[in-house]
Amino acid sequence: MIQEERTEDEPKEMREPLAIVGIGASAGGLEALELFFTQMPPDTGIAFVLITHMDPAQKGLLPEILRRFTAMPVRETEDGMTVEADTVYVKPAAADLSIFHGTIGHLEPVRTHGMRMPIDGFFQHLAEDQNGKAIGIVLSGTGSDGTLGIRAVKERTGMVMAQDPDSAQFTGMPESAIATGLVDYIAPAERLPELLVQYVKFSITALAGEQPATARIEAELRKIFTLIRLQSGQDFSQYKRSTIRRRIERRMAIHQIPSIGEYVRFLQENPHEIEILASELLIGVTRFFRDPEAWDTLQEEVISDLIPAKPEGSVLRAWVVGCSTGEEAYSMAIVLRECLDALERPDMVQIFATDVDRRAIETARHGIYPANIAADISPGRLERFFVKEDGRYRIRKEIRDSVIFATQNVISDPPFTHLDILSCRNLLIYLSADLQKRLIPLFQYALNPGGYLFLGTAESVAGSGAAFRTVESRWKIFQRRDVTPPQAPRLELPAVLTPPAAAEPKTRDFAREEEAASELAREWLLQEFAPPAVIVNENGDIFYFHGRTGRYLEPGPGRATLNVFAMAKGEIRDALESVLDAAVREKQRFVQKGVSVRGDGGERRVLLTARPVGRRAGRGEMLYSIVFQDLEEPPGEPAPKEAPDRDTPGNDRMTPLEQELAETRARLQYTIEDMQASREELTSMNEELQSTNEELQSTNEELTSSKEELQSLNEELLTVNAEHQKKIEELSETHDDMQNLLRTTRIPILFLDEDLRVRRFTDPIRPIINLQSGDVGRPVTDLAVNLKDERLRADVREVLDSLQVRTKQVQTRDGRWFEMRIVPYRTEENRIEGVVVTFIDIAPLKDLESSLRRARTYAESVVATVHEPLAVLDADLRIVSANRSFSTLFRLAPGEAEGHLLSDLGNRQWDTTELRRLLEEVASGQTEIEGSEVGIGRRRMRLSARSIRPDAGPGLILLAVEDVSGRPASG
Repeated sequence: MIQEERTEDEPKEMREPLAIVGIGASAGGLEALELFFTQMPPDTGIAFVLITHMDPAQKGLLPEILRRFTAMPVRETEDGMTVEADTVYVKPAAADLSIFHGTIGHLEPVRTHGMRMPIDGFFQHLAEDQNGKAIGIVLSGTGSDGTLGIRAVKERTGMVMAQDPDSAQFTGMPESAIATGLVDYIAPAERLPELLVQYVKFSITALAGEQPATARIEAELRKIFTLIRLQSGQDFSQYKRSTIRRRIERRMAIHQIPSIGEYVRFLQENPHEIEILASELLIGVTRFFRDPEAWDTLQEEVISDLIPAKPEGSVLRAWVVGCSTGEEAYSMAIVLRECLDALERPDMVQIFATDVDRRAIETARHGIYPANIAADISPGRLERFFVKEDGRYRIRKEIRDSVIFATQNVISDPPFTHLDILSCRNLLIYLSADLQKRLIPLFQYALNPGGYLFLGTAESVAGSGAAFRTVESRWKIFQRRDVTPPQAPRLELPAVLTPPAAAEPKTRDFAREEEAASELAREWLLQEFAPPAVIVNENGDIFYFHGRTGRYLEPGPGRATLNVFAMAKGEIRDALESVLDAAVREKQRFVQKGVSVRGDGGERRVLLTARPVGRRAGRGEMLYSIVFQDLEEPPGEPAPKEAPDRDTPGNDRMTPLEQELAETRARLQYTIEDMQASREELTSMNEELQSTNEELQSTNEELTSSKEELQSLNEELLTVNAEHQKKIEELSETHDDMQNLLRTTRIPILFLDEDLRVRRFTDPIRPIINLQSGDVGRPVTDLAVNLKDERLRADVREVLDSLQVRTKQVQTRDGRWFEMRIVPYRTEENRIEGVVVTFIDIAPLKDLESSLRRARTYAESVVATVHEPLAVLDADLRIVSANRSFSTLFRLAPGEAEGHLLSDLGNRQWDTTELRRLLEEVASGQTEIEGSEVGIGRRRMRLSARSIRPDAGPGLILLAVEDVSGRPASG
């Protein structure tokens, strides 16, 4: 709310302003200030400091003038004056202003390269001192003073206003400020006070009073981050919350929105505000050679040692992270170029400059900056590396070509690698501590061993002391140590989905020719007399069944399988393992007798036979046959019995038991041998696996490193490709413009290189020089030149030698006249690479000259035939031409009178006041003389004169003279 008027008796701290407003104005600013303060209430609690361009030699009258339009006190500042609320302070003409803790200081005026920028200077001091309470207003004026200052105000979350250029007498300053895209309010001067009071009142009351819970704020912030990411693709969730909140609250104050929840809804309803907010969060305030001492240290202590350590002719690689509008990147390029020139090294410079703000990158690519950058750049550097165009400075092509700009997010995109210098100044301070800890190892990875890291004065590599050596602690210059990071930064690459190979069938059919009788017979015999059998591999996987195997094998419960060990019944399973294992190991037939199988029909014995049958086609895998045979006693022949060793009742049962025991012992022996062999194989395999694992780990590390390098290289190539694509588009546009220009002018033009070879030509030149499309690259001396003057080659060579423009008239063999103009072909770097020859058709001019000559000859012939003396005079009464009678009158040879003043003839007898007056009146067109007699010496002359007004050129006088001395005077 508006504060009540304060009295002088109130304590000084009560008069502290709610906000300090810096107002910059120049030409036409007095009217704007009048309109502004006429509408500004006197009791808002705001203090105003006026910065204008005034001649230091003259006394300023601005305080007296402003007192007529405002009830607030208007004071001229004094050194050490404390700023109070509801007061207007005016900068004196003989000082520049600073401010520190609300106290104004006077500085000696600084004129940078002929320009004073007091508004920029005070705005920067105001931003550093007042932070978010700083407000900058730019009113009418010429030039660009204030443009750099408002950048500083915005960096500290202040607010910026500008007068609408349509209402300003001089638009230079407001337009320059608006062009930065940083101005919050644009309005006529009389409208700005209302907007200013609303903003300050809302900032102090509504936003300061609402303190929602932290969880609520965080939830709303996440919504804002989501909206920004959906629209712009930028993720601000890892930026410092304090910075984010200040900038969001400033936007809320501009729109008079009291709560962050309402602002989220406002964003959803106004997508354009999302773009503005994202731009606000990305404000990168930078300038050329920010912190000059830091750049001097970098040049003297880092680059001067870095360059000699590299092989001559190598490439110096640097990466400027968060380059904003390019000033930092160009500063780096200039410093590197100066060092290379000083050391007379031919090395190339390649600088990658990246930022997430596309608009800032576009500005950087153009390389054009306002004139007030001269305050930050020395005259020598301005002359060497910049070109002044239309009141602005443009980076020279030599520096521009060494910098590649690209849109990149250092948080999520792959880094550039193999760098000698990495500059990341005043970016880390806006990021969270966790994110900073992730980026420092990334920077270490990107730098070559011994490479240098250049940070802002408020940033550090805390926690990475083992990775970096401090070179200069004050200016935060570090050198990478030759060590590997404890954990290399992981760069996620997109997964490549490879379709799995089709599984090969584990079985295959055995081919049979059932049509053949022999095959049919063989099959019948197998079915009738061959015992049941299966074909398996060494793991027991069944490939083929023969006969009825159901008495020996059956599917087990659970998941279906065709493994013989899983399907074998009861006692057969143990016997099968030893039989197959023996066949695999011995590679020969193995027979085991006396395997007892208990079934529904009682106990029976089964003979198991296993042997190799050959290798499986296509795999090289050995296959084995397992044959099942029931053992039966022959009829009428009782089983042989061995005589018992003892006469005991259980002796008959001992023989089968002993046989089974022997078989069990044999299987156990095989099992032990298999276990020992398996143990040895496992031990050997384990050693091999360990060795293989180490090799794989090493290979994996190499692949990871190669992957990261390839990804960085890919990012680098994409960046270079984008830069080249941009240049191609610009060149294509320029080429199209040039082609259309040449076609519309229809002027014959010939471009030749230094060796007089054709580089380019326009179609209208074909009648003059016989050129075809395939003649590009041919010497002009080989071409048919349709000119009577055969000195074209000599004229071109003369221009190349003298670098002077040569113009002459030439005629073609068919009689057409042209004005030939030969000028040196200059590149943007002011190198001479040939000449440009143009031919201007002057046939109409020649026809006009011929007509004029004929008309002159005709007129002279007429005048010559007249017996009366006639002369043509110019406005100074000087004789332009005269006929023979006139020359005879004055006893002069024909043509001798031309060029003389009429008053000088006849011994100056014609130098009379009356004659001069009459002729001057004729020359002015006031009158004409017809038969007027005047005395010339002792003679009387009758004169007739009239003014001649040609279409072009000065007026002339036609004078006719007749001697009437012997005649009676006319009445």
